[in-house]
Amino acid sequence: MSITVPTFADVEAAAERIRPYATRTRLIESHDLNARLGARVFLKPEMFQRTGSFKFRGACNAVLQIPQARRANGVIAFSSGNHAQGVAAAAREFGLPATIVMPKDAPATKIAGTRRLGADVVFYDRRTDDREAIARDLMAKSGATLIEPFDNAKVVAGQGTAGLEIVDDMAALGMTLDTVLAPCGGGGLVTGIALAFAGRSPKTRVIGVEPERFDGMRLSLAAGARTPAPGGELSIADALMAPAPGHIPFAIAKEKLSAAVAVTDTELQRAVSYAFQRLKVVVEPGSAAGLAALLAGKVDVGGRRHIAVVLTGGNCEISTVASCVVAVTEP
Repeated sequence: MSITVPTFADVEAAAERIRPYATRTRLIESHDLNARLGARVFLKPEMFQRTGSFKFRGACNAVLQIPQARRANGVIAFSSGNHAQGVAAAAREFGLPATIVMPKDAPATKIAGTRRLGADVVFYDRRTDDREAIARDLMAKSGATLIEPFDNAKVVAGQGTAGLEIVDDMAALGMTLDTVLAPCGGGGLVTGIALAFAGRSPKTRVIGVEPERFDGMRLSLAAGARTPAPGGELSIADALMAPAPGHIPFAIAKEKLSAAVAVTDTELQRAVSYAFQRLKVVVEPGSAAGLAALLAGKVDVGGRRHIAVVLTGGNCEISTVASCVVAVTEP
């Protein structure tokens, strides 16, 4: 399979390209979290990004590079919700029609948000249907441009802009990071960030965090080849259930990603509850994966003074947050 792998230069170009449209999310720090972990932990709050997640970055970068002659045909994407909203928002920003293929069991908040942004929604069953085949069939009929959620070089470069912002914020504080943790589904975000740090802060470890049973990146790194996770019972982290890392993300991960670790649903619940009760922010379970790994001791922070955690989004049902707080009242 021939693929185009983005470079650090592509991430830098994406940052300039999307600068007028994307929100610059500034790092925040929690004294409670610092005391708990014995390190300074900086949080990248991408729930404050447009559409409530980091996905607008990659979608915007991809849409901006569609040739003018093809824009009237619109865009197509497949997503459980955050990429859907990112593509819908970017399409609306530049006047393109958008069609999104979404699972029937996607959170109602994400479906409503996608429709509110003007996109048409086509549903599929994630257990029996092939979402990529559905999207490609729609693309063949309409001539629309497909914007994949993570196996797309332009999308990965756009997600990497979050990493450049982290480096710049830390430099403004006169610091460099020992470790960065980011959630990992198909791997587009964490490998985009890994590209950014390889170019700007190569000694920083970049670690992906996945749900148990959907830890394809961890298994792939161990095997040295793309390896599907076992799957099974769905995780509460609906945004992180890609069966395996994408071809493009894994090509980057082999060279740039330090490691990947898995967290349980109980650990994700604890992180959502902790974010709500101690940090006073709403994050969806998948967004809290990096925080979950830290709180559960899945990543060794011994001797590491400066750590960043990417909180990727806050697009979830209020009932989901409530159930996590009820499940873990003392996180």
